[in-house]
Amino acid sequence: MDHSEAPVLDALAAYRRRGDTPFTPPGHKQGRGADPRVREALGDAVFTHDVLAVSGLDDRRSTHKVLERAQELMADAVHAEKTFFSTCGSSLSVKSAMLSVAGPGEKLLIGRDAHKSVISGLIISGVRPIWVEPSWDAERRLAHPPSPESFARRFEQHPDARGALVTSPTPYGTCANLAEIAEICHRHGKPLIVDEAWGAHLPFHPDLPSWAMDAGADVCVTSVHKMGSGLEQGSVFHQQGELVDPTVLKAREDLLGTTSPSVLLYAGLDGWRRQMVEHGHDLLDAALHLAADVRQEIERLPGLHVDQDEFVGPGKAFDLDPLQVIIDVSELGVLGYRAADWIHEHHRVNLHLSDHRRISAQLTYADDKDTAATLLTALRDLVDHAAELRGGPEVNVAGPGDLQLELVVLPRDAFFGPAEQVPADEAVGRVSAEMLTPYPPGIPAVLPGERITAPVLDYLRSGVAAGMVVPDAADPELGSVRAYIES
Repeated sequence: MDHSEAPVLDALAAYRRRGDTPFTPPGHKQGRGADPRVREALGDAVFTHDVLAVSGLDDRRSTHKVLERAQELMADAVHAEKTFFSTCGSSLSVKSAMLSVAGPGEKLLIGRDAHKSVISGLIISGVRPIWVEPSWDAERRLAHPPSPESFARRFEQHPDARGALVTSPTPYGTCANLAEIAEICHRHGKPLIVDEAWGAHLPFHPDLPSWAMDAGADVCVTSVHKMGSGLEQGSVFHQQGELVDPTVLKAREDLLGTTSPSVLLYAGLDGWRRQMVEHGHDLLDAALHLAADVRQEIERLPGLHVDQDEFVGPGKAFDLDPLQVIIDVSELGVLGYRAADWIHEHHRVNLHLSDHRRISAQLTYADDKDTAATLLTALRDLVDHAAELRGGPEVNVAGPGDLQLELVVLPRDAFFGPAEQVPADEAVGRVSAEMLTPYPPGIPAVLPGERITAPVLDYLRSGVAAGMVVPDAADPELGSVRAYIES
């Protein structure tokens, strides 16, 4: 296929050349109705390119197949059979994928380190999750993707499961053995969904971890705005094989998605695909070399350590994306939350994620020596001021056994069922009616339908006291918890 094409961008240019006069949404009419102060802040191009997908980007019947052509080019670029664009982020795309595999009451094997968007999919769908436990690093108190053996055991215990879902890469950059997990799924005649929101860049350089489509997954979801150069909410999901009907997959997306998609997001996806096919290898090659240099410089700083080799191996992750630079600050005696806040306050550097002992910097091909120097300057200053940041509340991190909560009722039933707000001291032993999710990375510690235990509640409450953010709780300070009323 001719990847010099960019059908969406070309159609937008043609729209402007024609000088169409719209009597349709959007109501700003090419920015003419927008407040001048908004135009000054956002720029006129945002408004002049904000047109309808039909009767704008294409005609009423979509006879020019602009979007269809752009999706075909994307599929070809990443070795998929079908690709669908989504303007509601991978949070919607992963729900569409789940609903295309399992329905209400049916079982789906899911890695318990799933993002909250997957849990939202369970609540919407009524699918019964069969949890596959992650690989737990007891020394570093961190979960990596579940092993193939864990998925195999769960299929043996639940042969009626409709398929499996795994998150890879995780926000920490750790990756599952997708090829073996896919083989296990296919041995049972079941599809594999990969939440690969952090892996849009993977198909475009051989030194990066394996891409889900190349590994044999049936459906995968990627957020182009995360590790690519799409606009926020720009997502795609890819399909191959016969275990998931692409017509069903598209119908599920239509069910959940907006009927007013942003052409700006389509344009970002379209242009990114062309950029990656034409220049992706060289851009990512430079990014990988930059990441290696940054890691080396951080290792020279006393009290800081970049986790890499210790994340990969038996009982841990299968592979690692080196563009996620995970920095252990525990030797400084400083919590990751406090370190991230201090760096933001004093250097205006926004780090990717933080937890009780780590901070991370997400590098992409957009970074260069200047941005790397800014990061390193901030880290050197952190080391120099570490003594000022020690002390204060500690996080009581729960162990792997304590993190395995009993699922008493389906997430959907607990979320929509009768509930009451109870003081935290009375929540132990109750069934949660809400998600309790440290964010980022957005992996719920407690799900609707799970019975709350003292160690997990202590972990969350001590975490909040130390700087953890739990934004989806009805009471983000966790002085109280929303509990399901059992009959």
